[in-house]
Amino acid sequence: MTNLSYLKALNRALAAEMERDPAVCVFGEDVRVAVSNVTTGLHKKFGPDRVIDMPISEQAFTSFATGAALAGQRPVIEYQIPALLFLAFEQIANQAHKFSLMTGGQTRVPVTYLLPSSGSRGGWAGQHSDHPYSLFAHVGVKTVVPATPADAYGLLASAIRDDDPVVVFAPAGAVGVRADVDLARLAPVPLGVGRVHRPGDDVTVVAVGHLVHDALAVAEELAGTVSVEVFDPRTLHPFDWPGLAASLERTGRLVVVDDSNRSCGMAGEILASAAEGMHLVAPPRRVTRPDGAVLPFARDLDLALQPSRAQIRAAIEDVAKF
Repeated sequence: MTNLSYLKALNRALAAEMERDPAVCVFGEDVRVAVSNVTTGLHKKFGPDRVIDMPISEQAFTSFATGAALAGQRPVIEYQIPALLFLAFEQIANQAHKFSLMTGGQTRVPVTYLLPSSGSRGGWAGQHSDHPYSLFAHVGVKTVVPATPADAYGLLASAIRDDDPVVVFAPAGAVGVRADVDLARLAPVPLGVGRVHRPGDDVTVVAVGHLVHDALAVAEELAGTVSVEVFDPRTLHPFDWPGLAASLERTGRLVVVDDSNRSCGMAGEILASAAEGMHLVAPPRRVTRPDGAVLPFARDLDLALQPSRAQIRAAIEDVAKF
């Protein structure tokens, strides 16, 4: 067993896929010097033709990646800041995502958009602390948010191999996570398949990304009074609705924990879908950032706007009363 970090898992997945498939290449700003530590060693191993520094124009190199994909390459784009996806949203959602659909499947656009340290990094303030995964799930772009090192490896590998555009959000709250893994057993993780990290009988907690670890901690705190099942969707689009339905058949109670803004977010979609067609014996609850939240620079205020373990515990205890 090896104690593997989340960031190293991403790096290993990139290296393994570049070794496996010569069409895989990396675009981004400062990727040769590995400013985010995700591309460490790749330039030396694979050379300047496959690890390519781009100018500071996300719109330009996002479009460049679409063209490269149409020409037979499998680009991985690294963005240093999650809000840069707002700049490139048109190129992803309206161009890369729609080419195969509008050509009747005659084209493929296998681009992976990788966001290391998405969300709050502590003091990075309003323009650097977003988690815009709901936007991509809404328009139908494949969207994944790994919580663990093994899933970071497996989901990134699957994203790179997929023939459609895939956005991979690596939450800042997860990149420091380490876990003991058997390196020989690291493998692609199918998109659209959730994972039960902890079985339970009383309440299902759906936690997105790094909040899986907070949900597990709260579940352990409540172990003597409430049996909590922690369900990690791993992929937000496509979502593992059958997996969630199976969990709710066991528990009948639902709490969703999502580190993005409340209105039009994934938490609301999960609650609505569960209420429409799944087994619930109590009103569901969600724990999110507030409506329209913009995280400030001040650390205490930054933390005050993010979901907390105290909020998760309160929501679980609330639904458990029914």
